[in-house]
Amino acid sequence: MGRLLYAQDYETGALHDLGSHKVTADEITAFGRTYDPQPYHVDEAAGRASAFGGLIASGWNTAAIWMRLYVTTLLPDAAAEGTVEGSPGVDEVRFLEPVRPGDVLSGTCEIIASLPSLSAPDFRIIRNRGRLVNAAGTEVLTLILNARFRSRPKHS
Repeated sequence: MGRLLYAQDYETGALHDLGSHKVTADEITAFGRTYDPQPYHVDEAAGRASAFGGLIASGWNTAAIWMRLYVTTLLPDAAAEGTVEGSPGVDEVRFLEPVRPGDVLSGTCEIIASLPSLSAPDFRIIRNRGRLVNAAGTEVLTLILNARFRSRPKHS
């Protein structure tokens, strides 16, 4: 673990590369069977018979891929904390294009605002615009994540 990063270290306008993830058919069907068992998420033949023409990832699977990239890239040294009162939440989730086996998705996170927490004065809400694109550069997912970060202590 490196230097602990506080809310003030995430500058509005900063764009963070979250890396990439190659989607597999096994991943799609496992997620689909467990969380979103629609036919085109769990069975290749059913996917081919659908309007999608093949197996596709659940939008929630796609969102989970972005979240994994975000957590493993941006949060290891962050003073980010949830709260027992609930999360500040996610806004404007958009599943824009089907995600298929073999797709390589690349993620970014843009800091779009840093707001004082109304419920905890030692925290700020960092608004992040998340984005996943496929290898062709086509957006497949966008979202706004409101994350709770501890403010830098006054004595630091």
